[in-house]
Amino acid sequence: MAQFGVTTAMVSIVLSVFMAGLGLGSWAAGQWLRRTRTTSSLRVYAVIELLIGVSALVVPYELFLGHRTLEHFNLSSSLAFYAVEGLWVAATLLPWTTLMGATVPIAMSAIRQTLPGQSSRSFSFLYMANVTGAIAGTIIPLFLIELFGFRGTLRIGAVCNALIALSAVTLAAKSAVSNVPAGDHLEEKSALPVGKRGILALLFLSGLTSMAMEVVWVRAYTPYFGTVVYAFASILGVYLISTLIGSVVYRRWSTRHSQEYPLVWTVLGTSALLPLVAASPTIHMARDPRLLLGVAPFTGLLGFVTPMLVDRFSHGNPTKAGRAYAINIIGCILGPLISGFCLLPFISERRVIIVLTIPWLMVGTAPMFRAVKGTRILRPAICAFLILDVVLIALGKDYEQKFSERRVLRDPTATVIATGDDMDKELLVNGYGMTNLTPITKVMAHMPLAFLDRPPQNALVICFGMGTTFRALHSWGISVTAAELVPSVPRLFDYYHADGKIILASPLSHVVIDDGRRFLERTNQQFDLITIDPPPPVQAAGSSMLYSEEFYAAAKRKLRPGGMFQQWLPVVDVDRAAVAAAARSLRASFPYVRVFWDEFGVHFLCSDHQLPSRTADELLQRLPAAAVADFAEWSDLHVDDATASRQQFDTLLHHELTLDRLIAGDPKAPALTDDRPVNEYYVLRHWFEKDPVVAEDEYP
Repeated sequence: MAQFGVTTAMVSIVLSVFMAGLGLGSWAAGQWLRRTRTTSSLRVYAVIELLIGVSALVVPYELFLGHRTLEHFNLSSSLAFYAVEGLWVAATLLPWTTLMGATVPIAMSAIRQTLPGQSSRSFSFLYMANVTGAIAGTIIPLFLIELFGFRGTLRIGAVCNALIALSAVTLAAKSAVSNVPAGDHLEEKSALPVGKRGILALLFLSGLTSMAMEVVWVRAYTPYFGTVVYAFASILGVYLISTLIGSVVYRRWSTRHSQEYPLVWTVLGTSALLPLVAASPTIHMARDPRLLLGVAPFTGLLGFVTPMLVDRFSHGNPTKAGRAYAINIIGCILGPLISGFCLLPFISERRVIIVLTIPWLMVGTAPMFRAVKGTRILRPAICAFLILDVVLIALGKDYEQKFSERRVLRDPTATVIATGDDMDKELLVNGYGMTNLTPITKVMAHMPLAFLDRPPQNALVICFGMGTTFRALHSWGISVTAAELVPSVPRLFDYYHADGKIILASPLSHVVIDDGRRFLERTNQQFDLITIDPPPPVQAAGSSMLYSEEFYAAAKRKLRPGGMFQQWLPVVDVDRAAVAAAARSLRASFPYVRVFWDEFGVHFLCSDHQLPSRTADELLQRLPAAAVADFAEWSDLHVDDATASRQQFDTLLHHELTLDRLIAGDPKAPALTDDRPVNEYYVLRHWFEKDPVVAEDEYP
């Protein structure tokens, strides 16, 4: 993201390449094993793990090189940029993720060579072990990144891979290798009432729906869990832990049974509908039970049936397991694309869940129409679950229905809700409040331009929000560009401001839908002012890339000499280390920085020229008449516009702070960089520090 942008398309490219590599590696390893006869699979496994460890050291440099290379391409088209970007990401990640995908068939072959008597269920054993590792891999890096940064954590990962390789070599030296060829074919019998193609179809469906559902869950649970990395880790953690429990149950169940009771497929379909109730705003429930009820049953059952299907298809044959696993991964690739780009932009989260559940409901009701053992009990049970399905669909409500007055827009990035009236209007992205109507967002426009030593020509707003800063800048009669990540947000401009459509139609208005940092690096324009108010909270996932030294370096390159960079940072109830780290990164990036405190946060005014000392009257005199009227628009002082504007300037000037004051909140905090996202990773500090956040009365 730091190199190519925090866009939905970029995330989709990375995810697709990653999953494609897993599928390609699984299939290719299976084909290679079918042809080999004498190779020690444990030694091959050791080499693969060692190479994967190398990727931890090489990939960051490959991505950085790609970023530098794309800077030389004059790609004004987003489509062309994504095409070149996608090719580079594929060339960077595909070789390494292919190696990752190859580990499962190779490990199955190693089990067949060393423990042939236990190989028939080897995939489910490896699946269970792999999910266990995935749980640790979801949790442990959250702490390592906080301590060592991204690159330090990758180096630890490389060491772990080297230890895995060493362990495999040691085990190979101690193990007796069976003469069974690695790709030897074993006959298998399917216990399902479907053939081999039916098993592959179910594996494809499990991969597609699980990954598609995860995209929906992130949107549905954001109102309750927020947008921090720990929220996403919670969803993924419950997903993986439930999958592990399901696979453990299958391992134990399969020692005594050969065929599941058909009702399990009916229950699977019903469990997929549980998020309708668990994420409904009309159901009063604590957030953790919401997540457990909505995610755990469905993923737990998938953890049971997925290894069961692969075991039945392969019967320990790594070639067949590689094929089956690859089919499952193809579903995993298509799931997020279908969910994120084909469904969520057009229908609500509730309806997407219903659409994704329909195939499982069809599978679950199929036994009603066949002669199956226990039909007398099975059919009434299936009917009972179908009635429960109808109840769940009726009870489930979308989060937007919490608001009686609302305007809702959807796009591949987010579901955006505009609600409220007068000065109580709100903007919610995926149910999380972004901003409100406040004079603070007007200060972001008027104060830096009033300090500018010349009449401004143009300005850039990063993060459109309700558009208040964008609108305030227009009162200066200059060209204003806005970069906004979520396409639906600017379309709601007129909900918050009656003249929104008129302003957007002005030839001085330019709205770009793109990652703000990526836009800065791509544009050839120079600006007199760049102003930014990153979306809350300060700890939001990905937000560090709008507070880092690398971002500020990109901003400096796009400022005219003497131009102003303005950023607002909320500090009340915010982690002191995050505030100190942001202040350090600004000190390292700009030679001149002034800091002004309001009742909620601080305004940073930064430049490569020294900012002049001006009084409130002098600042007021530099505002055009339209800007004076805009600045005073929401003042609660019953005075004329000039007096109200002067009073706001005077209040800010009398509450000036220093960077040293902010850094003193946590003197040990490093500067915020792409590698050290101090604001996003904070759990250890909050656990071990007595007062980790800024108090309301800490600053004057």
